[in-house]
Amino acid sequence: MTRQATETTHSYLGATQRYWDFAPTPGAPANVPTLFMVHGFRGDHHGLLRIVEALPSHRIVVPDLPGFGQSEALDGVHDVDAYADFVGFSFTTLALGPATVLLGHSFGSIVAARWAAAHPSAIAALVLINPICEPALEGANRLASKLAAVYYRVGAALPEKLGLALLGNPGIVLGMSSMMAKTKDRALRRYIHGQHLSYFSTYASRRVLLEAFQASITGTVRDVATRLAMPVLLIAAEKDDLGSVAGQRDLAGLIADARLEIIPEVGHLVHYETPDEAARLIENFLAGRPE
Repeated sequence: MTRQATETTHSYLGATQRYWDFAPTPGAPANVPTLFMVHGFRGDHHGLLRIVEALPSHRIVVPDLPGFGQSEALDGVHDVDAYADFVGFSFTTLALGPATVLLGHSFGSIVAARWAAAHPSAIAALVLINPICEPALEGANRLASKLAAVYYRVGAALPEKLGLALLGNPGIVLGMSSMMAKTKDRALRRYIHGQHLSYFSTYASRRVLLEAFQASITGTVRDVATRLAMPVLLIAAEKDDLGSVAGQRDLAGLIADARLEIIPEVGHLVHYETPDEAARLIENFLAGRPE
């Protein structure tokens, strides 16, 4: 990572939240929009840094969501509405105007879409990477989702030391990482596994993790798709275990102004495996260029 960020903190509902604000590189055009990015479940801002690096002309703001990374947990429930409200708080606090582009990855796509649907005039466009287009408990991987639900419930119910050991078990984390990674590049797989081992367990508490997981498997972008009035870019993946190509096409059909791009030979880790391709699609979309 070569771009330097200004780190700031802001108090949201009495809890300290941390943001990373990346300025455009010197010489960048003056008319490119700012991007505000929302990371996925169990990650933090680190997961989006490869895409940040691939979009050097843009100012980009990336927070750690409440209860993850270096942001403190909220007193209330960490559900989709709470995180969507946090996006709204961030736009107000950081004075992000209607020329801003909102981007969400994975669970972040649910959060971003929820807030965008309720505030259509607050952003210029919406970009969803690996959007959650199907309920986890109804799709082809519903068994895996049910097993994951048991895992998180048991992790929350066990005595603290045992629960934390289970939830942060390196073997389980690597198993999840190996399932999601589709690349055959050994160096890239090692990098992905290293990222997950480093940042996949930086959550404030087991309560936060369980609440956010439950939100991640019950909500979808589809819930608000017909209310998305702004231009929307969906960057999907051919081998995404959490959203089939057919499901992504159905989702795009529900949105009034949607562009669907499917990246071949990649799964749910577009932000790690093909960040340059994702950035190219974003730049073309924002510039109004057809693919």
